[in-house]
Parts: sequence; C-alpha cells; structure tokens
Amino acid sequence: QGELVIGQVESGTKVWLDGVPVQVSDTGVYVFGLGRDAAPESTLTTALHNTRTETPLSVKQRLYEVQKIDGLPSKKVTPNATSTERIRSDNQQIGDVRKSHRKSHSQIHWLGQQWVQPVAGRISGVFGSQRILNGVPKNPHNGVDIAAAEGTDIISPLAGRVALVHENMFYTGKTIMLDHGLGVTSVYAHMQHIEVSLGQVVEQGQVLGQVGQTGRATGPHLHWGVTWQKIHVDPLLLVN
Repeated sequence: QGELVIGQVESGTKVWLDGVPVQVSDTGVYVFGLGRDAAPESTLTTALHNTRTETPLSVKQRLYEVQKIDGLPSKKVTPNATSTERIRSDNQQIGDVRKSHRKSHSQIHWLGQQWVQPVAGRISGVFGSQRILNGVPKNPHNGVDIAAAEGTDIISPLAGRVALVHENMFYTGKTIMLDHGLGVTSVYAHMQHIEVSLGQVVEQGQVLGQVGQTGRATGPHLHWGVTWQKIHVDPLLLVN
C-alpha cells in the first residue's frame, strides 16, 4: 500500500490496473500507484495485438499511525463559509493538475533515475497517518512532512515541469506542483519563497524554493506529496 510501481512493456502494449487504463510512454514505460487503502489483491492486464495477459498482484497491507496536533487556529480546523470557498478553489486547481495526461518522453526519468528527498530534515509527519486536529478527526495525511529550518533550500526530487504556482493557498500557503509525466505529480507546500515559474522545466536537484510555514502549519516544514492520477502514494518509498 502506498507504493508507486514502475514497469516496462513492448512499445504499443496497452495496460490496465483493475480495469483502469494506465498510461504508457512511447518507449513502453508505465507507472501506477497503490493507494493508502489498496485492496490485498489487484490485477494488472496487458494487451498487444491479439494477446491479452492478466497478472495477479499481491499488495502488502500496512498499519498507520494516529497523529494528534493541537494549538491550531480554529479557523484552520473548522473554516467559515468564505474560507470554504477558497479551499474549494484551491482543490480545483490542484485537481486540474492531477488530471494531466502528459507522456514522459524520457525513459531515464522512470527507469534510470532514483528519486531524491527534496530537503534534509526530521520526518515530522508520515504518509497515511490519521490526523486529529484540535481534537477533530480529519482525513489521513496524504504525504510526508519534513521539518527543517526556515529558508532551507527545497530541491526537485525528479525532473519535471512546473504545473502550478500559488502564493497563498488556504491550507498549504505558498505551494507548487510538478508534473513528471505518465500521470505522476508532486506537491510542495508551506514554502517561504518560490524560485520557479509556471511551465518551467526543472531538472533533478534544481532549487524550487525554500522551507517556510505558510498556510496551516505549526512550524517550518515541507509537506511533500506524490500522486498517480488521483491516488496518493508514499513519497518515502520512492527514496528508500
């Protein structure tokens, strides 16, 4: 659960995961994600010419932490009507990026390059944990939080294109998203400063901006999330 899976087939092959189409690059690379609550069994289907193959996948189940965070401003936990409209707009912009169907034309991004952690620091929030904010149960954490000093550089963990730049989202403050192709995007939140622009192509290791505590944050840290289509995966599994 929470893993981003990378594979390769002969060029021209079609791929499905549990009946959902999986995008395949021109060179036959495909990627799919298994969510936090993925079922114990899945089926990967491939088809080329008149040959169709079904491969059963066994998905290891995980246990998740319960994380309590107190002392947040009440408006960040139970937002008013005006704030709710802002949140809806923020979510719409993020959702639009995740609908991307851009192919990855460079095989090296997926088969020859290991993801790197965007900032060094203490892991202060893990993927999948149930969050209780000021005593109110919230959705599970869909990324990883890395605590670091304010102003610490954040680097791109993998090459990609800047698909969103926002200076003031309600929950995540200064936020950017990268599109890595094949339906995979990553998000960087609570930033102090942003050093990239919309549409810019960035290489692995390039500085994206600096750690901050904008939006809903109790201290300086980076929230780093990775998704395949709309499925959140565990970023730490990509670097470990």
